[in-house]
Amino acid sequence: MATKPRTKAETLAWLRTIAGELSTQTLKRLEDTLPWYGDMPPSRRSAVGLVAQAGISSFISWFDDPRSTPWIAADVFGAAPRELLRSVSLQQTLQLIRVTVEVVEDRVKDGGELLREAILLYSREIAFAAADVYARAAEARGLWDARLEALVVDSILSGEYDDELPSRIAALGWHGHGEVAVLVGTAPKQLDVDHVRRAARHMHADVLIGVQGNRLVLVIGRSDPLGREPEDTIGTSPALTFMEIATQLEPHFGPGHLVLGHEVPNLVDASKSAKAALAGFAVARSWRHAPRPVHADDLLPERALAGDPLARATLVHRIYRPLQAHSTELLTTLWSYLDNGRSLEATARELFVHPNTVRYRLKRVSDVIGWDATGAREALILQAALIIGSMSDHEHQPRRRPS
Repeated sequence: MATKPRTKAETLAWLRTIAGELSTQTLKRLEDTLPWYGDMPPSRRSAVGLVAQAGISSFISWFDDPRSTPWIAADVFGAAPRELLRSVSLQQTLQLIRVTVEVVEDRVKDGGELLREAILLYSREIAFAAADVYARAAEARGLWDARLEALVVDSILSGEYDDELPSRIAALGWHGHGEVAVLVGTAPKQLDVDHVRRAARHMHADVLIGVQGNRLVLVIGRSDPLGREPEDTIGTSPALTFMEIATQLEPHFGPGHLVLGHEVPNLVDASKSAKAALAGFAVARSWRHAPRPVHADDLLPERALAGDPLARATLVHRIYRPLQAHSTELLTTLWSYLDNGRSLEATARELFVHPNTVRYRLKRVSDVIGWDATGAREALILQAALIIGSMSDHEHQPRRRPS
């Protein structure tokens, strides 16, 4: 004799009586089939169990009134602590839903066609609800990361560091190692941040991105350290210089000048590179044929004329002082060569030496400081260094007391 099908009211009452049994079976099935569940600490395992139990209770309420669909996410995931969302992935959550649905299906398989159809519909709704919860969390995290990244870049530009900066950098997932350089240019009308990050990753680099008004600032670090062992580099391309990285990132900037600050040892010292890049960006228009990108140190004369103390100090300590300490003869030869319009013959006549001697001394100058006086642009940099260096000497001379 065929069993009379239950009415919806009878099915609902029966579901309520077996709700505890379904929860117990679900927790046992989770432990038996999902390794990650068993590896969790007790508090997290308990939270996952609460989500499973809430899912069963929510299904019973939904079966009573399917119009309650909009509340599914709040009913099921509201019982879980916020940190559970960070420790359980969306994939694991869907595995949890699948196990729970399988347990319920096995237990109520004789409950009639109405109940089986309800389980299918509910499992679909709960899966969509889970995806929505994780999507909202990802969106919120993205907004939070953007605000945190802007805060870190602002700190780098201003040089105002605090004890929390390293932890903020770590929270952003910074993968840079060792040296860092800052690139400053004009922001494009539409900035695709993800595209910039992908381009940087393709060059084994990491970037922090900041937009300040019409300026786009990139803090660049290498994701692969330069000090790798030789066997680690087999089959890989050599690490790019920061200028090469900047050149490949150039299309992501708007029109106008693009200035790269000098390398600094680590991210905490990035403000020095940022100050040089910002100062160079402010005066780059003064060099008619400035390349794009241009190194901030190639704009030292313009920066010094604009009153940049870092540029003045760089000219003195990287050019004037080393020459002065190495050889007065080299310093005098450079002075004479630049004053005589870079003419070897005129310099030789002034110094009473052969032109080849002048040529040899200029090569020694290049070896000592790294700048070649025979190039027009570098000659301007060296001339500025001599002028500012001599002014610095005068400023530091002891003043004679009046007799």
